[in-house]
Amino acid sequence: MGVAHCERVQVIRSVAAMQRLARRWQRQGERIGFVPTMGYLHQGHLSLVRRARAAVGPRGKVVVSIYVNPTQFGPGEDFARYPRDLQRDLALCRGEGVDVVFAPSDADMYPGRAKGCFTTFVVEETLSRVMEGRSRPGHFRGVTTVVAKLFNIVQPDVAVFGAKDWQQAVIVRRMVANLNFPVRILVSPTVREPDGLAMSSRNKYLKGDLRQQATVLWRAIQGVRRHLLEKGRPAPVRELRALVRGVVATAPQARLDYVEFFEPETLQPLGMVGRGAHMALAVFVGGTRLIDNARL
Repeated sequence: MGVAHCERVQVIRSVAAMQRLARRWQRQGERIGFVPTMGYLHQGHLSLVRRARAAVGPRGKVVVSIYVNPTQFGPGEDFARYPRDLQRDLALCRGEGVDVVFAPSDADMYPGRAKGCFTTFVVEETLSRVMEGRSRPGHFRGVTTVVAKLFNIVQPDVAVFGAKDWQQAVIVRRMVANLNFPVRILVSPTVREPDGLAMSSRNKYLKGDLRQQATVLWRAIQGVRRHLLEKGRPAPVRELRALVRGVVATAPQARLDYVEFFEPETLQPLGMVGRGAHMALAVFVGGTRLIDNARL
């Protein structure tokens, strides 16, 4: 039980069934590539699937998890309305030759949580304090816990994450290194719409002219890049933050949550920003919170 077939995609809903299959693949010498997602897939997700396939080869196995993880959402966030469409996601996975979609239930992923009996979490204590961690307390505790659980369930050789969630990818890499998970982490480039907006499942929330206003994140990144190029030398953070605030103010329904400039691997904040620095920002566009980042 817990396994269904959807043409060429095997759909597994139980943790035990996924673990059994992963162990069987390992005994057979199969390499496993893994893409963890919350579903409502788009071309950004599919680029991760292609990267996973390239990493394990045509004879390897590619698993995509589709699970909206409740523990990474805070009070008042969009857990209940986060877009979900499993049949649409399965069709996209079929088109990419995914071998297994793992779509567990909350009860299977967090047994006993409703009764207060799920009390073990994985916590990264330094990288998770800034940016998204500061704006969304507890968010990364949920992320690292669910990713650790998924690694134990799927047992991948390779896992692929998107660069759009840069801080998340850095934290997962740190967790893997610190806790000796035998999995290689790959980070694939952000996939963008023609106007520069980073692809995100939450873009579905953008109605009317909010969709155009959402390009303010990419315009802010490009503005910082142009400023540094024209300046020809590092610039102080306060100068660049003022520039970003000015760009965001051009979108009438946009509100800056944060913009940070940092060293890309350690997330250490920078006072002067030059070549090799990274920036990340979060902006509310109407009621939708969007994030983006880029190397400068």
